[in-house]
Amino acid sequence: MKLHAFVAMPFGSRPDPDGRGIDFNRVHTDRKSLRIGDLREFREQREAWEDRIELAPPEDRRQPRLVLLFSGHMIDAPDRPRPRFPAEKETSAARKIAEALDMHGAGPDDLALTQGACGGDLLFTEACQQRGVQVHWMQPFREPDFIQKSVVCCGEAWRRRYLDARTRLAGPIRSATDALGPLPPGSEPGYSHERCNLWLLNTALARGVDKVRFICLWNGGAGDGPGGTAHLYNEVKNRTGRVTWIDTRTL
Repeated sequence: MKLHAFVAMPFGSRPDPDGRGIDFNRVHTDRKSLRIGDLREFREQREAWEDRIELAPPEDRRQPRLVLLFSGHMIDAPDRPRPRFPAEKETSAARKIAEALDMHGAGPDDLALTQGACGGDLLFTEACQQRGVQVHWMQPFREPDFIQKSVVCCGEAWRRRYLDARTRLAGPIRSATDALGPLPPGSEPGYSHERCNLWLLNTALARGVDKVRFICLWNGGAGDGPGGTAHLYNEVKNRTGRVTWIDTRTL
């Protein structure tokens, strides 16, 4: 099987190692994401996005043994109508994440990529750091906005855990806003989360398709909006098939 390297060009079609086409244009050219009158401006934005993207975190150019990619639910708000990841399942989820990392033999030779949100992301980050894995956070917004939208909403204790884990990251936090530029005109609400998912995935794939291992903490359902765990699960499944799914319904 021939190994193909992914270059910093997240648009167009590329074959994966098994010869299946990978269409990087699909999400970016979804007609629902565009107003037809803004198509020219969108193309200009897209070209700027291509020119500025860096798939590999610049602070760590090593070739890792594995790239551990993670996505998972945030802890449920107390008033969530239908539970998805309630707080009482945190301990069980942390144990399952640790087991998944140990199954992969996670350690200092590996790279981990996630966003850093309260709940699954932080549980994964903490477990990786305990094993010496080099963790990088890649976020859809600049950090102050991300903390407000995806950390403190789960409670002040999660902010403290976020700040503690932050001091032990392998490199600076990167935001899609700064690395990729503004969203294309006419983007749907929530498209920033889809874009961040694809950024995370393409960054992982750039280190070698065969190295990517995706771990997700997911209830198997559709997300609350675009770009959730379901979206990244399907994207990874279509490209690598190497998925460890921790089902929150069975915790």
